[in-house]
Amino acid sequence: MKIAQIAPLAESCPPRLYGGTERIVSYLTEELVRLGHEVTLFASGDSRTSAELVPCCRNALRLNPTVKDPIPHHVVMLEKVRRRAAEFDVLHFHIDLLHFPLVREFAGRTVTTLHGRLDLPDLAPCYRAFPEIPLVSISDDQRRPMPPVNWAGTVHHGLPPDLLAFCPGRPEAGYLAFLGRISPEKRPDRAIRIAEAAGVPLRMAAKIDRADEPYWEGVIRPMVEASRWVEFIGEIGEEQKGEFLGNATALLFPIDWPEPFGLVMIEAIACGTPVIAFPCGSVPEIVESGRNGFLVGSIEDAAEAVGRLDRLDRAAVRSTFDERFTVERMASDYLRIYRSLPGLSPVLWQSPMIGEAGIGVPMTA
Repeated sequence: MKIAQIAPLAESCPPRLYGGTERIVSYLTEELVRLGHEVTLFASGDSRTSAELVPCCRNALRLNPTVKDPIPHHVVMLEKVRRRAAEFDVLHFHIDLLHFPLVREFAGRTVTTLHGRLDLPDLAPCYRAFPEIPLVSISDDQRRPMPPVNWAGTVHHGLPPDLLAFCPGRPEAGYLAFLGRISPEKRPDRAIRIAEAAGVPLRMAAKIDRADEPYWEGVIRPMVEASRWVEFIGEIGEEQKGEFLGNATALLFPIDWPEPFGLVMIEAIACGTPVIAFPCGSVPEIVESGRNGFLVGSIEDAAEAVGRLDRLDRAAVRSTFDERFTVERMASDYLRIYRSLPGLSPVLWQSPMIGEAGIGVPMTA
C-alpha cells in the first residue's frame, strides 16, 4: 500500500524534545515501513525516517526563533501534498482541519486523525461543513463535543515496545514525576500540592511555551521556589525520558481539562511506573485503577493513593502496556481503517502478495 503521512511542522518527526503528535506520526510511519508498506512522510526537513521524506520546511517551527506564523509553512506543505496526491492509495493527515477544502474531491482516500481538544466552539461549524471527511479520534471521550461527523474509528496511541525500558523494582529514589507542559489545564499546581500533602519529593520535567510564561512566572515558579519538596528540571529529551519515568515511584497526571489522550501516561506505564490521575477526558480509558495506577478525585485522594503504591505490581503495570498500547496494535488499527475507506483501489484487495503478508486482508472496522 502506498501511504502518505502528513505531519504538523511544529516539531520534527520524531521531536528532539516535547511533541506528542509528531512522535506518534514517527512511530506509526516506521512501523508501516517495517510491515512492507511504501510510506512517504511530509514533515519538517530535520525529521529522521526510513520512509521517503518530503521536507516542507527546513527545521521544526517551534525551535526556529525566526518563525512567527506557522500557517504559511503548512500551506506550502499542502501544495506539495496536492501535487503528489494521485500517487497514494491513502493519505493520512495529522494537521487537524487545514487540509479539508483541498481533499474534498478525494476524501474517500483520506484519514484525518484529530489530536487536539474538540470542545472549542469555533470548531463545530467547520466540521459540519465537511461531513464526508473520514475522521479518527484518539479516545472515545474526545468525540463527545463533536457534531455528527464521519467517524472512521478510535485509535489509541501506541509506542514501540522497546522504546522505554521496564524498571521492575521499586525505585530507590522515591520521587513522584510530573512530565509535560507548564499550563493551567495540566495543573502542575495540583502536582505540587499532592507531593506536599504526601510528604514525597516531586521532580517536574516540563516545557514552558511562550503563551504560558505568565502562568509560570505568576503561579508555578513561586510555588516551586517556596516548596522544599519540588525540583524543577525543565524540558527533557527522549533519551532522558526512560530514566526519569522509570525511576519514579509514580507519575502524577492531575489534569483539569478534556485530555484527548495523554501520551505520557502510556510512557510511564511502559516503564512499569503507575499513574495517579484525575479522571478527566481520556484518562479512564487508559488508567485501570488498582492495576496500572489510581484514579482520584481530589488532592487528598491523590496523596492517599501515593501511600498505596506498594500494592501495585510494576510487572502488572507494564503488562497493560503490552496488551493495549504498542505501536503494532496502533498500526494494525490504522490499517484496518485504511482498508475500510471507500476510495481504496480494488487492486489492493486482489493482490495475493499483500494478502499473504496480512496487509491487504479486509477486516471489520
